[in-house]
Amino acid sequence: MLYAILCYHDEDFVGSWSREEDAAVMEKLKLVHGKLAEQGRLGPVARLLPTTAATTLRKDSEPPVVIDGPFAETKEQLLGFYVVECADLDGALEVARDLGRANPGGSYEIRPIGLFMPGTLQP
Repeated sequence: MLYAILCYHDEDFVGSWSREEDAAVMEKLKLVHGKLAEQGRLGPVARLLPTTAATTLRKDSEPPVVIDGPFAETKEQLLGFYVVECADLDGALEVARDLGRANPGGSYEIRPIGLFMPGTLQP
């Protein structure tokens, strides 16, 4: 089954990292990525640009309203996501724990993915 692992963290905190601190976290994450890729379980991975680059389309009126910024006002922001192939939720939790050890702080939301188009991830 495919799982989305959504990465949340305080955007201001992560944005305050020096290039060296950011590079060190990315090197640790590359180890997790490499393991998953070797197993054929790694799908798309994305690091999102800051929420200041976000635009939201609110559909609660006609016509819809377009506003700058993210939809939710929260302490943590969605900073990126992974798509991974796992046998079950326990396997997805194991991947999230590995990611958490490489990039401490924040949280990971794990959701099964229902595909509308087959063939998006080749094991």
